[in-house]
Amino acid sequence: MSEFTVRGRFPARYGEQAFEKSIEAPNADVAVEHVYANFGSQHGLKRTQIDIDGVDA
Repeated sequence: MSEFTVRGRFPARYGEQAFEKSIEAPNADVAVEHVYANFGSQHGLKRTQIDIDGVDA
């Protein structure tokens, strides 16, 4: 498995919050899915509220 860095933004209490997460996954699509799942469970966000700016290998 490779390590991917996913960058993006999500709405926080005082405006948008930028994030950068390193995820170990078989491909970039799976890494993005992990980010959606993690932010959804930790912050109670829907997938439409999370903006993914890019994925780097």
